[in-house]
Amino acid sequence: MVQIPKTPAPASSAPRSVPTSADVARLAGVSRATVSYVLNNTGAVRISEPTRRRVHEAARELGYVPHAAARSLRAGHSRTVLMPAPAFPVGPLYSRFIGELQWALGRLDYTVVQYGTTGPHGDEAARAWAELRPVAVLVPGSLGPRGVEILRRSGARAVVTFGPEPVEGAHALLMDHETVGHRAARHLHDRGRRRIGVVMPEEDGLEVFSAPRLEGARRAVDGTDATVTGLPLAYEERSAARLAARWRSLGLDAVFTYNDEYAMLLMRALQDEGVAVPAETALIGADDLMLGRLLRPRLSTVRLELPSGRDLAALVDRAVHDPGATPERHEVLGATVVHRESS
Repeated sequence: MVQIPKTPAPASSAPRSVPTSADVARLAGVSRATVSYVLNNTGAVRISEPTRRRVHEAARELGYVPHAAARSLRAGHSRTVLMPAPAFPVGPLYSRFIGELQWALGRLDYTVVQYGTTGPHGDEAARAWAELRPVAVLVPGSLGPRGVEILRRSGARAVVTFGPEPVEGAHALLMDHETVGHRAARHLHDRGRRRIGVVMPEEDGLEVFSAPRLEGARRAVDGTDATVTGLPLAYEERSAARLAARWRSLGLDAVFTYNDEYAMLLMRALQDEGVAVPAETALIGADDLMLGRLLRPRLSTVRLELPSGRDLAALVDRAVHDPGATPERHEVLGATVVHRESS
């Protein structure tokens, strides 16, 4: 067992005084009001750039940071945007989107806080989020009208959901994942493939995306001589090897692998089993990740277009300033096939 060594007590445990805005004002040679205007990014009052620099330098020297609760009381609401962490595994595409969104909200003087997924769900989760009194909540998962009402009553001015259906009382970014599966299967069908497999990830939380993609693939070949078969697959080498070992017995000549990461996993397993891609089995993923272009054969994919982080940040800001406005609905998931060597 590895033990964590005890840290010796400091020579003096006397608490240091917490710096205040008055201390910053004295050091910078300005009024406390000026300190407040500068550090709260107030645009209504014009303050010269040299004065702004003096205030920021004084605050850094003293280690002063504004008190968020006090600022919230003055403004009548907080500047905290709460983002519950997704209850599903996220890939590079979603991570880039979240990074851009956080940057854009920061430029608008909001503080983004991510909330862990363990614990309550649905309305109970909304109550836990409401305790933090965020000004806005961005929900990348399920939330019902009751949850939206709970957040609104707690002071949240904007609730934005990501999903296939709008939720009453919330702004909605509508993501039609059926289209992703439809485009992939239609591409394979147009390439002459008739027995199409569709990977269904076994990881918890992904069924909200994989089920519509499977339905979209089935819709793409409805009324034709083609068939679509769902293929459960865990994101691990052993699972892919087991599927590849029985591939020829399945009689499939094409596969949509849910996304590029599952495509890489399955392609390697098929090649290890001696199944030629694309000669025996055409293969297409989704997300258009850089690694897909480095595979041999290069990976065909469905390129997804997520909303701009700046556009979503602007939506949040509009909702915060006009909480009574009619909720906005935006279809935000574009899907375009990129044909490469694997199909």
